[in-house]
Amino acid sequence: MKKTTPLLILAAMAFAPAAFSAPVGTLSVHVLDQQTGTPPPGVTVTLEKQQQDKWTPLASGKTDQDGRIKSLYPEDQDMQPGVYKVTFKTADYFHAKKLDTFFPEIPVLFTVTRTNEKLHIPLLLSQYGYSTYKGS
Repeated sequence: MKKTTPLLILAAMAFAPAAFSAPVGTLSVHVLDQQTGTPPPGVTVTLEKQQQDKWTPLASGKTDQDGRIKSLYPEDQDMQPGVYKVTFKTADYFHAKKLDTFFPEIPVLFTVTRTNEKLHIPLLLSQYGYSTYKGS
């Protein structure tokens, strides 16, 4: 029994990075067009983390047919505490509908307080306004 203990510890250590990486869905986003009541597919969303006085890109994606990105944070990394920014690139969506918009992109800054904290950021969007909040 004593000879197998080091092998079990070694095997557990080999899988430790996967066990501590960000779970699927750690950070999700959702966009809803308030004017139409429908979710806009294909909206590009970027994620950055504040590092001293600059922003470091972490990920980007496009909303699905339901206006969602179910897992924006990279699954191979831990989402550490800090200040992050999700930017919704809305100009292309409105231009495709032949509509003007006052906000070509919408940055949402937020604070992560716990490693791999599960967060959801919804965006209610119109041509000349928006609202957002910490979702669940």
